This record gives sequence, C-alpha cells and structure tokens, in this order.
Amino acid sequence: MSASSSLLLEQADGVLLITLNRPDVLNSFTLEMAEALQAALAHAARDESVRAVVLTGAGRGFCAGQDLAEALPKGDGPMPDIGEIVVKCYNPIIRAIRTLEKPVLCAVNGIAAGAGANLAFACDLTWAADDASFVESFAKLGLIPDTSGTFFVPRLVGHQRATGMFFLAEKLPAAKARDWGLIWEVVPKAELLDTVMKVARQLASQATRGFGLTKRALLASAANGLDAQLDVEAACMTEAGKTADYAEGVRAFLEKRAPVYRGA
Repeated sequence: MSASSSLLLEQADGVLLITLNRPDVLNSFTLEMAEALQAALAHAARDESVRAVVLTGAGRGFCAGQDLAEALPKGDGPMPDIGEIVVKCYNPIIRAIRTLEKPVLCAVNGIAAGAGANLAFACDLTWAADDASFVESFAKLGLIPDTSGTFFVPRLVGHQRATGMFFLAEKLPAAKARDWGLIWEVVPKAELLDTVMKVARQLASQATRGFGLTKRALLASAANGLDAQLDVEAACMTEAGKTADYAEGVRAFLEKRAPVYRGA
C-alpha cells in the first residue's frame, strides 16, 4: 500500500478503514490524495484478508471535492485541463469501488460537496451524520458533475431531482438524501463511525464472495436488457454455487449451526 499523510489506513477484523485526512481543507482532493486512495483500493482488491472497506473523512467534513489550488493556472501559464484531472484522479477511484468485489461502505461525517458527494453516492452503502449535507457544487464554477454523478444520481433520484441538484447547487440535508434514496441511513454524528464499522465487521464475517458476485451483477444491470441480465444472473449463480462459502452455508444449515465463512 502507498503511504500518504493525506490518507489514514487501519485494518482489523477483515475491515479496511480509509480516512481522507486533509481536515484543514475539508478533505478536498489533490492528485496525491487521489493516487493514495487508488492505491488503497487496489490493496483491498488484492488482499484476501480485507473483506470489507469503510471510507470516511477526518475532522468536520467528509470531502469538499477538488482542491481548486491544483486546478488553477501556475503563474501566467495556461488553465489546467480539468478533464485530465478527472481522468487521473476520480475515474480510477469510481471504477475501483464499483469493480471491487467486496462491500464498500461510506460514513459521511459532514459536508460532502462536488466530487465528495458523488464519491459517497457511488459506494455500496452510505450512512451520513444527522448534521451532514450534500451539494452538487459544480454549477457554481461553470463545470459539470463528475466522479460518476451524472451516472448514479439520476438513477437514484430520477431526472427532475438530479437536474435540480446539478443546476441549483443547493445543499441537500442528510435526511432528504436518505428519503430520496441517495444514501442508506442517517444516524447521530456521535454514533456514525461505530454504526458503520459494526455493519462492516458483520459483512466481513459473512459470505463475501456472494456480495462480490452481487456487485458484479448490479454493475452489469446498468447496461443490460432483461435477457442479457438473466444470463448474468445465471453465470454469477453458477460461480457462487462453486464457492467454499456456499458449501459451508449448506453444511451449516443441515447441521443446524452458525456458518463460518472465509470469503472464498
């Protein structure tokens, strides 16, 4: 794993906790922090002892999106290519989260703006503190939503609400984000990380290969018609049926005991 002061990593009980760690600037992204997050997610994919991932932020915010200092001209130089920043920073992160065949949980501990909001929406399950909020702030800069915002947000809330979020750039309180289906749940801030870590440990002890195959099927469903998706389900079920976890689940059911899953 790539070490970085802008990213804190803790691993225990099958869970990798990743903390965005630039609290003085609300954990806004630099290329260095983005590359560190990419490396951490790659580690989670390779390491069989990691069976679930939790993403959160240090301090009073989750993530304020791009650090604009990196997106400004250097002296009298030309304006940086913002699309290139998206390609280097954010696209690899979203692809890694969606293709990581392990649960990725998110604990939004404060403001999530721009890329930070869309990062939270792209995770498998997202909790937010009761005082957290989300804002698609791109319109304030004349930009378009990135970090998969134009993909996930309209699918989660519908065209009208997505357009309103993108055009109006208003803060969306955590409770409304939950009611609209953008996140899973809202909890008191003091209980946020404990709540998410408890669920992560629970998932990490279960049949995580099945979770991974479920993610694979969900990813395919975004592009497939019904017939193609039925084929994906059948193929994933065949693979799931060959796992050691499935065999253990059947044995445990027949023996009337709790299963002991290994994520294999």
